[in-house]
Amino acid sequence: MGRLGVDLYPLQSGVGLDHVETYRRFLGGSPANVAVAAARLGRRTALVSRTGADPFGAALHRDLKNFGVDDRWVTEVAAYPTPVTFCELFPPDDFPLYFYRRPKAPDLEIHPHELDLDAIRAARVLWVTGTGLCAEPSRSATLEALHARAGREVTVLDLDWRPAFWADPAEARPYYAEALRHATVAVGNLDECEVATGEREPYAAARALLATGAVRLAVVKRGPEGVLALAADGTAVEVPPLPVEVVNGLGAGDAFGGALVHGLLAGHDLERTLRHANAAGAIVAGRLACSSAMPYAEEIAEALAAGTGTIPEKG
Repeated sequence: MGRLGVDLYPLQSGVGLDHVETYRRFLGGSPANVAVAAARLGRRTALVSRTGADPFGAALHRDLKNFGVDDRWVTEVAAYPTPVTFCELFPPDDFPLYFYRRPKAPDLEIHPHELDLDAIRAARVLWVTGTGLCAEPSRSATLEALHARAGREVTVLDLDWRPAFWADPAEARPYYAEALRHATVAVGNLDECEVATGEREPYAAARALLATGAVRLAVVKRGPEGVLALAADGTAVEVPPLPVEVVNGLGAGDAFGGALVHGLLAGHDLERTLRHANAAGAIVAGRLACSSAMPYAEEIAEALAAGTGTIPEKG
């Protein structure tokens, strides 16, 4: 549930947007990418979001269907255009983003009374993001969806901190705290954990997430240091990253998320789940696209066997 838009990625690497001449269009938005990533691994997925009533919105509906993501809960907002995001490519670790979400993004116009709460309760997993908390009515809708999940085993809050969407980090923390009271899994990088909890040291951040209420599993992404997961029963797992020749790092976290969901649903042990999620992220970091680059299970197995995320793209 949450962000959906068009990504326009340059076909020239190592130059600013003022020098880019050609782009490719992709489906974008972190929750949408996570849904695609899980679908690539054989899961039935759906997205709750909104687009503009424009050609870009129509393209996103077509993309979702082509990726096997149910789009019945993606509706139009006539008043606002479908958002567009540009990025610059400066591998291996600099990928500036430019969000065009004005005057307001349709995905922030999700209203609580429009939610299909029966479907939200019935889903084996609900994945929501912190950016859904940045404005009303999306904020209330996100919290309503989380509240409806009481008693469900896997309800994920991806902290997904985007400074451009907030006036001040301090403004965000109370809303993150409220959301964490209803989530059973929390996922974020060190910057996002610091915004949500005030803690940056990985173990301290994970413990702070577990202390918020319902959270039973805290996953802290540490970039080149790998990933840490801490469970409420005291289980701690650290997994190193899989090496890759980076092309575009922007979709790696979403690939990680889709594979994390798959592992949790499959009942895999935590270490196996994280190794596969890391591999999925590495594969996407080695490709230009986000959504269409999401790996299949056999690609993840190939990357783990080869010891690198730099593998040929299927098809």
